[in-house]
Amino acid sequence: MTQTAGRTAWYVERFDEFVRSLNGSSSARLLTQRKEAMDAFVELGFPTARDEEWRYTSLATLLRQDFGVVEKLGEEVLSDVDAWRVPNLQSHVLVFIDGQYQPALSGGASLPEGVRVSNLASLLHRDGEVRDGTSLAPRGKDAFVELNNAFLRDGVHVHVDKGVRVDVPIEVLFIAASPNAAVHPRLWVRVEDGAEATLVERYVSASDHVHLTNSLAEFSLGENAHLDHYRVQDENRAAFHIANLYVREERHSVLRSTCCTLGGGLTRNHVHTHLKGEGVDSTLNGLYLVEGQQHVDNHTLIEHAQPHCQSHEFYKGILADDSTGVFRGQILVHQAAQKTDAYQANRNLLLSDRAEINTKPQLEIYADDVKCSHGATIGQLDEDAIFYLRSRGIGSAAARQVLTRAFAGEVVERIRLEPLRVQLEDSVGKRLEQAIANRA
Repeated sequence: MTQTAGRTAWYVERFDEFVRSLNGSSSARLLTQRKEAMDAFVELGFPTARDEEWRYTSLATLLRQDFGVVEKLGEEVLSDVDAWRVPNLQSHVLVFIDGQYQPALSGGASLPEGVRVSNLASLLHRDGEVRDGTSLAPRGKDAFVELNNAFLRDGVHVHVDKGVRVDVPIEVLFIAASPNAAVHPRLWVRVEDGAEATLVERYVSASDHVHLTNSLAEFSLGENAHLDHYRVQDENRAAFHIANLYVREERHSVLRSTCCTLGGGLTRNHVHTHLKGEGVDSTLNGLYLVEGQQHVDNHTLIEHAQPHCQSHEFYKGILADDSTGVFRGQILVHQAAQKTDAYQANRNLLLSDRAEINTKPQLEIYADDVKCSHGATIGQLDEDAIFYLRSRGIGSAAARQVLTRAFAGEVVERIRLEPLRVQLEDSVGKRLEQAIANRA
């Protein structure tokens, strides 16, 4: 039996235990969906290097781990999460520990009428089904999506009614606490026609234990809807993190999404935005800062289906020590998507001769009246710039830190939520300072 097949069998056993632990609380319809998802997972198996989408990301270390599902939180459950909150951020927050909702730690700023925010488990137990339209994530295509569907226990449901403007950020904080735990959170977000909202999605670790986060998010934006989305992954260096985000954007909607990867031993971020209506404005920003032996893999697909849409994608990476990275960004322009304006850039800074990045920007265009461009750069700090700063009395390490922070700042400064931007500026600055000090 291969390692991949053996791990597949392991998860089948865990699934049987998981279903028994539900004690009939899952509706018949949802239970059928879970079993169908597990069958699809078995059929797919875990991806390997033979899969083009995973060519540069090995799951060998993940497959050696015996991850289990946390059925009940231990007595050491956290009672104070202030250490993981964003300072000075006034938000309506939902806190999850090992994937389980913590109402006593949640709350905060009140939300206006027409906004429904809740944890999924309460709705699933009551209705057995919570969906704003059809699922956006394709079925039978991705093993980790199917695992999420099979092991879905809790997550977040956000519904903003037509024309409602939510001035208070909705913050979701996922804290991993238990060793060898696998958590499969789900986010279902619907922003109706003309509505506006801000969503902050954050992942942290309360210990140095190995754990797996396998998240699936589905965002649906109605006509003229606006969504600002921030995703920050800052888990420990032993963590495995797999994230899938699927977005559907209707006519004249606006999406601004920023993904920051700072933690994790192995991280895979997949984003697929479908510009379904005319006049859509879609922006994807990304920053990844890795060191040691961390590995980060960013895959994006921006799909232009209708005319007069614009998309902007700007990802920057800083890699130190023996870290490795992957960026594969695809822009797909269908024949009907005339007058498309699409821009994509991936820029990478290597702080070590041992760091490695594989980048592959792609354009696939079937329309003839478009303006599309893409590009990728890989390099090290400019020695002339370092010399210039040193000639003005700045030390070598300080000069490198100034230039590196400026490189990262091009993404961080695009964060419109000031408290989050300030926190990330501080966090990124400290990490860069340490990375450069280790290099000296």
